[in-house]
Amino acid sequence: MKTRTLGTSGLEVSAIGFGCMGLDFGYATKVSHAEGVSLIRAAADRGITFFDTAEMYGPYTNEKMVGEALRPIRDQVVIATKFGFNIVDGQSQGMNSRPEQIKKVADGSLQRLGIDVIDLFYQHRVDTAVPIEDVAGAVKDLIAAGKVRHFGLSEPGEEIVRRAHAVQPITALQNEYSLWTRGPETNGILATCEELGIGLVPYSPLGKGFLTGAMSKDTPLGEGDFRKLLPRFTPEAMEKNQALIELLRRIAEEKKATPAQIALAWLLAQKPWIVPIPGTTKLHRLEENIAAAEVVLTSADLSAIAEALAAIDIEGERYPAHLMATTGR
Repeated sequence: MKTRTLGTSGLEVSAIGFGCMGLDFGYATKVSHAEGVSLIRAAADRGITFFDTAEMYGPYTNEKMVGEALRPIRDQVVIATKFGFNIVDGQSQGMNSRPEQIKKVADGSLQRLGIDVIDLFYQHRVDTAVPIEDVAGAVKDLIAAGKVRHFGLSEPGEEIVRRAHAVQPITALQNEYSLWTRGPETNGILATCEELGIGLVPYSPLGKGFLTGAMSKDTPLGEGDFRKLLPRFTPEAMEKNQALIELLRRIAEEKKATPAQIALAWLLAQKPWIVPIPGTTKLHRLEENIAAAEVVLTSADLSAIAEALAAIDIEGERYPAHLMATTGR
């Protein structure tokens, strides 16, 4: 597996990481703890060194799964987790990024993961009730205490990034970015990362499964699948957005690849400090994702994709209004 460095931080990771959320959270199909441990170890055996989790996933169960899988090879991997939600009786009750809460979450995550230091600690969503300077200061304290190595933010706006970075340098931003979610190109996030030397870790790089080409308007979403809440996953939107899948299939056929591999290769071709973190519950999909790092898109390929994309209107917002309101703050 090729490696990349997140911005100018010196944090080197595999070119493609593993987003572990979907193993047991967010979707109707979940794997058992043992199955999740096995798949994470399979990812590490195949060269993935960058694993993403959060206390919110489960809550708590995902961190325990990741910890058990990676403890035997702790010195060979980078583990990212997140703080920021107020979890009460297993449910999210809004945001909580008060400094004392951040430090409490760090201790809990270290215990669940069974490690001595968190490699990358993200604020999961910006908490408008707490100045970002206080958040960055709390993580700075954790770094000084040896409990955290690197600081990150998820779905912040440009101003927040600059204010936080002035207090504690940010290693990575985790924002949604893919062929059908291209906000970072226009909202200042990509430019700010470039300017400040910050890496970008796109989550949902495969469009929550849609960009694999395996979904259609007739694909049933099971009970507990959060995609039922998302405007892009109505049958009408999925039917209209098949134009994007047809484009991916055409390119994939030319490159002897799959639509998912083209979607990931496109992200990798945007900037050398971009590291997508696709998730999966299936070994063959994991291997497919890993192989995307070997797919080469030339400048001519990228120009052709850009021209084709310009003619495609994506139907539906990526989140409903109440969730969109927690992004770009």
